[in-house]
Amino acid sequence: MHFDTASNALEPPPALPHLSRRLRLQYESAQTRWVLRSSEGTVQLNDSAAEILRRCDGRHTVADIVCELEGLFDIQGIAPQVQALLADGLRRGWFD
Repeated sequence: MHFDTASNALEPPPALPHLSRRLRLQYESAQTRWVLRSSEGTVQLNDSAAEILRRCDGRHTVADIVCELEGLFDIQGIAPQVQALLADGLRRGWFD
């Protein structure tokens, strides 16, 4: 997945991101990757995108997601990448 952060600057990600009811996030063992399924097709996700979207349940803020992932992977400064993915997802209609 490629994210153009310049095009994402117009709309901020939702405060409590929640994947659309039209989508199903699932792990495809045959492909060894996470995918987003909809009636229009399938989007293959890289590992980072999957980790972010798995936390988009309407209960976690963007800051919660960033904090959890930074702790889980012992990394700092990922907020811009998380926000870019969420903004791109918003543009694509991935959130309710």
